[in-house]
Amino acid sequence: CLSDWSSDVCSSDLSEIDFVVYGPDSFMALEIKRSARIESRDLRTLRAFRDDYPEATVALLHMGREPRVVDGITLQPLETFLRALHPARPLTDALRPDTLA
Repeated sequence: CLSDWSSDVCSSDLSEIDFVVYGPDSFMALEIKRSARIESRDLRTLRAFRDDYPEATVALLHMGREPRVVDGITLQPLETFLRALHPARPLTDALRPDTLA
């Protein structure tokens, strides 16, 4: 994939990432899943991105209620993530462990 921000952002194996956020306080890849059920194959894209960019935070936001960490990837309910967002704090703060309760 091209590095043009108007196109999809992909890992080296050409897996598409839903959102990549890069700035002075954040470098993260976010996948959004419109399901409460998360399977190992749902994490494939984030694993590939993390392999290419080990300095990035990777997370999957889902429609379930239970937060957890699988293979070093944060799985967080979308609602919890959205409620934790604050304009005066880095985006990664919305994924901190204390928001995973």
